[in-house]
Amino acid sequence: MNGRLTVMAIGPHPDDLEVLCGGTLALYSKGGHKVFMYYVTDGTKGGLSKPKEVIKAERAEEAKNSAALIDAVSFGGDFVDGEVVADMESRLVVIDAIRRCSPEVIIAPHPNDYHTDHVNVSKLVFEAIYHAAIPHTVTKHPPLKVLPILYYMDTVTGIGFVPEQFVDITEVIEVKKNMMRAHATQIDFVKEHHGVDFIDLIEISGRFRGYQCGVRYAEGFVLSQGWNRVPTSRLLP
Repeated sequence: MNGRLTVMAIGPHPDDLEVLCGGTLALYSKGGHKVFMYYVTDGTKGGLSKPKEVIKAERAEEAKNSAALIDAVSFGGDFVDGEVVADMESRLVVIDAIRRCSPEVIIAPHPNDYHTDHVNVSKLVFEAIYHAAIPHTVTKHPPLKVLPILYYMDTVTGIGFVPEQFVDITEVIEVKKNMMRAHATQIDFVKEHHGVDFIDLIEISGRFRGYQCGVRYAEGFVLSQGWNRVPTSRLLP
């Protein structure tokens, strides 16, 4: 990896990036790279009894606090949780978010993840990257000069995902867990609603990927290959 990069990680919901690529983002930041964490939806389905307005505010604050642990910039909530569709209007929103960050590297959901928001965000990002550099695609921010490189992050629990590149996150595994702990409302919600402990999930998934590449903890990625989007050197930490 040569020089300082601007990295944009795009998660469908305010806690997805912490679970699926939080260690890698921590390493980017530790290495002096600029990190943006864009959560696409407002997260309002992530609660059982609170009003949606309260959930939205809580989740935005949690995302901000999590990003602050690695000196990243958190923003988003442009779509309603559970209602992301891959249409032209949505594509323009994602294009403008990408232009706002002007990244060299984008990390996005894998096309085969479990949730419709994940699947549609993956599709939107793939579509948006090319058009983000087209001047006649007009949004609030100016077009990019160079197409970003796109990596797909792991799926939740790794189902249907075969990593092609690994990042050793052993030195930042506790940072990753603390980033997730910043999403306290979701730790409680997912335990109650799904019977899943997010911290346990991070531990087990990290160890499994670590076993695959011979380190203690790891995260896996797949490069989205296409014309003018294949780097000649490694851009992951």
